[in-house]
Amino acid sequence: MTLHKLRHHPRAAGFTLIEIVIVLTIISILAAGSIYMLKGNVDVAKETRVDGDLQNIMTQLQLYEARNMRAPTTEQGIKALVEKPTTEPLPEKWTALLEAVPKDPWGQEYKYRFPAQKSKKPYDVWSVGKDGADGTEDDIGNWPQTATK
Repeated sequence: MTLHKLRHHPRAAGFTLIEIVIVLTIISILAAGSIYMLKGNVDVAKETRVDGDLQNIMTQLQLYEARNMRAPTTEQGIKALVEKPTTEPLPEKWTALLEAVPKDPWGQEYKYRFPAQKSKKPYDVWSVGKDGADGTEDDIGNWPQTATK
């Protein structure tokens, strides 16, 4: 009788390999969809950060201009907010207004041009954007943006 009872043990409860594979597949599909949807939010967050950075740079440029009676030249650039320029025109009342030359969310330094060519402000300040190329539609600057994005 002992042998007979050993052969007829109830089957242990558990998941089959097929059930585990199906659950993992469903989880993978949901995760991929979530990542795809979040990608757009990351791009929006980077563009929002650029807008904030541009506002900060513009404020510091206005302060530089108020203290020194002129904006930095294109050659002096945003670096004039970090280190005292050594090229003419030399600022009279220079102080460091930024700790470092800021970089955009894609790792590129912000660009600066004086006098402005695109902005109604005295100078253009912009990021080359996600593509890293200057002068493309991807550029984000202190000028009105087109609605093609």
